Amino acid sequence: MAGNSFGTRFRITSFGESHGKGIGVVVDGMPPGIEIAPAAIQFQLDRRKPGQSQVTTPRKENDQVEILSGVFKGKSTGTPIAMFIANRNQKSGDYDQYRDIYRPGHADFGYDKKYGIRDHRGGGRSSGRETAARVAAGALARLLLEARGIRVQAWTLEAAGIRCETCDPSVVEKNPMRACDPTAAEKMLTAVTALAEKGNSAGGIVECTISGVPAGIGDPVFDKLDARLAGAVISIGAVKGIEFGVGFAAARMAGKADNDEMDGKGFLSNNAGGILGGISTGEPIIFRLAVKPTPSISLPQKTIDSDGREQIIEVRGRHDPCICPRIVPVVEAMAALTLVDFLLAADKTIG
Repeated sequence: MAGNSFGTRFRITSFGESHGKGIGVVVDGMPPGIEIAPAAIQFQLDRRKPGQSQVTTPRKENDQVEILSGVFKGKSTGTPIAMFIANRNQKSGDYDQYRDIYRPGHADFGYDKKYGIRDHRGGGRSSGRETAARVAAGALARLLLEARGIRVQAWTLEAAGIRCETCDPSVVEKNPMRACDPTAAEKMLTAVTALAEKGNSAGGIVECTISGVPAGIGDPVFDKLDARLAGAVISIGAVKGIEFGVGFAAARMAGKADNDEMDGKGFLSNNAGGILGGISTGEPIIFRLAVKPTPSISLPQKTIDSDGREQIIEVRGRHDPCICPRIVPVVEAMAALTLVDFLLAADKTIG
């Protein structure tokens, strides 16, 4: 299976399945001499792990990271850093009934047609559990970014049709929806819970802001910073769309309103979302992504089995009624990995 590696100078390769022995990642390109605190990696994994609240799957996993190589006496050696996260609470028997049936909204059908074989236990490689490896690798990337004053933070902007009306980044980790508006967070929680009680699920919008990126990062034409960020974020299974700055609203604006004018002090607006011509402007990089509803729902749905026979399926098991809260640290990780790759190319002394 191709497509398991990401990045060039800071390159990661992830492995493992949802119901296998565990999930892991090998990170190549970490500069030597960087202090690697396992607690910093674990902190990010704890933000992503299941069983956090009533809007996440009840599957209980400690997601305890084990560093296998590349770190000596608490510092990176410049060699590949391998990390492993064991699966402890998988219930593979819950998926036996889906062995030959394709679950709507999942990767089952595509995997079967491409490979002729698939791991039906929780989706195997296509499961959201794969993102634990991304978050572990992203935690290393964040160490390099934070040393340069670059901060990446994402939050739930909208869920179940309820949108934040204010934005206070300080409240994001204080509510189970990871929303930037505490009042909206309560309404989201009520709406998502109501859908879950009916066997249904909710989608939403996650917003990410990256501050401290200097102007001049990115390459023209095919290797634009926004193109690489978009590819990184779209690679997350539940993400179905992305926009930068004012995004699709630009289609309804006149050029005078959309253009970011400048004076002697800098840009007068940031409609471009911090990137012009694929290169950073020095303004905050802002993007939003559409997160689809969790496809595993217990309502009756039409589908077919591997022999093409029509079936009715009701997906049971442990699933997030809304993916947004747990996808937040994954989005941050992919953004951090992308930026570090560019910064290593632009500044050989990073780290």
